[in-house]
Order: sequence, then C-alpha cells, then structure tokens
Amino acid sequence: QVQLVESGGGLVQPGGSLRLSCAASGFTMDNYAVGWFRQAPGKEREGVACISTRSDGTTYYADSVKGRFTVSRDNTRNTVFLQMNSLKPEDTAVYYCTTDYGKRPIAVATMCAAAWPRAYLEHWGQGALVTVSS
Repeated sequence: QVQLVESGGGLVQPGGSLRLSCAASGFTMDNYAVGWFRQAPGKEREGVACISTRSDGTTYYADSVKGRFTVSRDNTRNTVFLQMNSLKPEDTAVYYCTTDYGKRPIAVATMCAAAWPRAYLEHWGQGALVTVSS
C-alpha cells in the first residue's frame, strides 16, 4: 500500500526555520518526482517545491519561496525533505507532499506550477501544519 506521511510542522516565529519530512512506504521514491504543496485557509493549493527522480535531480521552486526553501532526498530513508528558512507569516499553511508514482512522469516545473496535476496525482500525505507567527 502506497503511503506518504509528512512530519515536522509546528509553530515558528518569523525569520525561523523548520524542516518537513515526507516519508514514503509501498514504493521507492528514488524513481519518481515528489512535490511539496501548501494550502492556506481560503486559498487554493499551490506547489512550492518539486524534485525530479534521483537520477535526474532537477528541482523547481515557486517564486515565493525561491532562495528560502530547499527540497532534497534521503534515499537511504526513502524520504524527501523541505528545509524552510527565513519563514514569513504568509508561509502559514498546511503542507502536503505528493508523487507521480502510478502516473506518467511529470516534469517538476509542470508538477509545481500547473493546476492540472493537483487533481491528476493520486497519492498525497495527510498534511503538516506550519504556522509562522510571533
């Protein structure tokens, strides 16, 4: 059974850092693109950072997080991380990870930036709440 589990969310002050983890079971993440999305109250889900397969390594970041967030893999743990630095109140949201496992491969720029993958991708984690507030 394919499962994605996010962890690492919490409350942090503006300017602080958090690292989110997306641990997978039921498949090997190395071979699939993984995306981090977020959804703030009253807003649509948006892609923030996506990473291609281990052999490719391409990454994509939304303009709003470029230079502050970093997506990476730990292949020994079948986990993808999202390191978030210089957090701002507008980063407050529930963060989800997803993968194109079971689907035709998607370029990471498309996975993150286009609207259609959000309905197309089947596997999503339960979400991790990140609150940036003083």
